[in-house]
Formats: sequence, structure tokens, C-alpha cells
Amino acid sequence: MHIETPPTDKPYDKPEGERRGLLIVNTGDGKGKSTAAFGLALRAHGRQHVHGKTVKIFQFMKVPSARFGEHRMFEQLGIPIEGLGDGFSWKSQDLEHSAQLARNGWEKAKAAILSGEHFMVVLDEITYPLIYGWMPLDDVLQTLQSRPKDVHVVITGRRCPPEIIELADTVTEMTKIKHAFNAGIPAQRGIED
Repeated sequence: MHIETPPTDKPYDKPEGERRGLLIVNTGDGKGKSTAAFGLALRAHGRQHVHGKTVKIFQFMKVPSARFGEHRMFEQLGIPIEGLGDGFSWKSQDLEHSAQLARNGWEKAKAAILSGEHFMVVLDEITYPLIYGWMPLDDVLQTLQSRPKDVHVVITGRRCPPEIIELADTVTEMTKIKHAFNAGIPAQRGIED
């Protein structure tokens, strides 16, 4: 480990631009994309009294009946979270049905973004139906570009299309260094569900 001297001078100047809704992308093969988005949702929800608008979370790969830890907590906090899919594609009984669920889900998410009623809309795992060709990328791009100026959108998922990355204000790529699964350790309840 290298020991550093803490900085004593501010390492940046305060930006002069206007405050506006951001497009934030969490992508890459590492763990933490959805977790980071949920953290932003919690932070935004905690400031609801300041901005007076709500947070809405859409999960494109989770089933509507999903009851993972995040669902239980968000429900207790009054943050709407909605599963739009039918699970992992390799478990699907009918991929065309999965694709239709994604398209139907996109229409809900699109309406939420364009309504301006939400301070933040999280599109969890939306990259998968996009890269599978189940949803029209052009419509997603158009919606993101034409959203009300104060609406923040957070996108998660691996292999985010470059067109979305280009449009985004902030992009973080999670890089896998190690993962317990690769050492034969199964997913842990409360950590990966």
C-alpha cells in the first residue's frame, strides 16, 4: 500500500452550469450496478421534501411478483418498484413473450419519464432488452433526450449501448476484479438477491 498526504487544496473549481436532470449509467461486468442505482434512489427519496417529486424504479428483468430485499425495503419506504419482465432469458418459456413484456414495460417507463412527475426514474437492467433487440433503441434515445429538464434517469446493465453512453452525463463501468461465484460460492441471500 502506498501512503499519501491528504490534499489541502480543493482539487476542483465549482462548476458554473445550471442544475438539471442527469442521465446516469452504471454498466460493466462487475457487481454493484443496481446497488449503486438503488443508493441514488434512496438519496433522492430522502430529499423528496426539497424537490416535492417522487422516485420510481422499473426493473426490466424481474417478475412483477419479485420479493427480494430491495422490494421489501422500498415498499416500506414508499418508493414504488415495479418488475416488468419474466426473469432471466435462459429461464424463459417463450422469448417472444419476454420481448413483449419488455416493450410493454418500456411504455410504462417512458410515460413515467415524460410525465415530469418523478424527480428520478431508475431503469434497472434495461440494457438487456435493448441488446437483445426486444425494444427500439431509437425510442429510448428520443425519450431520454426529450425528457423534462429536471428529471434524472439512472440506467443499469451490462454492455450498455454506446449511443446511450454518448448521451449520458455520468457513466460508471463496474469492473470485476474477483467474484465469489467464480470460487464456487453460491449467491448469498441479502447480498445478491
